[in-house]
Amino acid sequence: MQNANHPKKGSRIAVDPIRKMKDIKAIMKLLSDNPRDRLLFTIGINNGLRTIDLLNLKVKDIRHLKSGDTIKIKESKTGKTNILAINKTVYKALRDYLGSEGLNDGYYLFKSRKGNMAIQSQAVSKLVKKWTSDINLKGNYGAHTLRKIFGVGFEIICKRYNHSSPAITMRYLGIEDKEVNEILLNNEIG
Repeated sequence: MQNANHPKKGSRIAVDPIRKMKDIKAIMKLLSDNPRDRLLFTIGINNGLRTIDLLNLKVKDIRHLKSGDTIKIKESKTGKTNILAINKTVYKALRDYLGSEGLNDGYYLFKSRKGNMAIQSQAVSKLVKKWTSDINLKGNYGAHTLRKIFGVGFEIICKRYNHSSPAITMRYLGIEDKEVNEILLNNEIG
């Protein structure tokens, strides 16, 4: 049986964000007994980074971080530097995961169960499709859904101002990197 949250062959593949907090909370509850997947979901929706950049993290990159810390990462797609922020929600999920798994520093943070390799983006897409299906959420979901959840509020602001691009809205509002960091650390999802 085909997953209802998988697009039909040949159709355009664009994934939806999860828009309602009740659905996010339902997925968090669903993942309460799976620390790795709960961390993946939590870190993804609270940072808005591409899944591939999260999957490249190693335990040593993040084990020492505390709530309120940030680390620089190099985006694999753009080559630009971005930050990963550890807010309170991410920190709790990180502690739960690292405490339950006994991962050594050389392991990928999101380690495959088939050895010391990172799980793949396709596997993350399958997980997100399963989670959304398990809570009876209709739509097309995948790995990029996690990144999109983070940006839902901003897209509404851009639309309201009727700007042609988010960059115009950011310039219009005078948004600076320091303010983005504050938002990442203080506006927690989940």
